[in-house]
Amino acid sequence: MAKKLVKRMPRRREEFTYHGYTIPALQEMSINDLIPIMPCRARRKVQRGMNKDEENLLEKIRSGDEKIRTHSRAMIILPEMVGKTIEIHNGKEFQRIEIPVEGVFHYLGEFAPTRRRISHGSAGIGATRSSKYVPLK
Repeated sequence: MAKKLVKRMPRRREEFTYHGYTIPALQEMSINDLIPIMPCRARRKVQRGMNKDEENLLEKIRSGDEKIRTHSRAMIILPEMVGKTIEIHNGKEFQRIEIPVEGVFHYLGEFAPTRRRISHGSAGIGATRSSKYVPLK
């Protein structure tokens, strides 16, 4: 019995939308227009006002600086930041992150993890009772 070859249609990539708005539409909006569509936590942070470091970071992004470094991991990602490359401090070093489209209204710190994945090696000689009987040659 011969297998039928089924042609798959190429996967259609849909444009990213957030609550029905495309990224270019979100980028044109002012911060006051964005507040009703933001999630609760981001809305509260923006309404209370940004601190001096966050305002400086926003000015650097708007001016189009090439190298942007920041320690403010609690900054909300606004639509105007999408596609920019920012170096975020993770406690030890700066990690270069290109802000993804899906990151709108998330925190910068979510994209630069502070802890690494640990993979321990195998146990050495004398680490367990059974390893006492393993020949050394």
